[in-house]
Amino acid sequence: MSRAHDLTVEPWVLAVSRLPPDAPVPDWARRGPFHTVTRTPAELSIVCAATNVPDDVRSEKDWRCFSVAGPIPFEETGVLLSIAAPLAKAGIGIFAVSTFDTDYVLVPGARLADAMRALEAAGHRVRKG
Repeated sequence: MSRAHDLTVEPWVLAVSRLPPDAPVPDWARRGPFHTVTRTPAELSIVCAATNVPDDVRSEKDWRCFSVAGPIPFEETGVLLSIAAPLAKAGIGIFAVSTFDTDYVLVPGARLADAMRALEAAGHRVRKG
């Protein structure tokens, strides 16, 4: 399994939204310090600032984000597992986003304090950004 990691609780309050697979990427999806857009044959999935998402869009709001200090070498294994496993044990669901350099793990905002405790108990170093 992967080693312990330095995690930062980012200040963003995010939403995970779903649009039809053929929908154009809306302008609101590209605003803010953190956003990601993923298109698959089944959906257009958007993670962005919760305040950007119109009320009529299917979304889950109030997600908080842990960033993993990177860059993480591609050959390093178990990074997400080392974070997801203690959160699963604590009954906390996640939404993970990976980039070229690192990983971001989103947890429900109402469970942020629980998530921080679970990750610290697993040996990760957690700080607020």
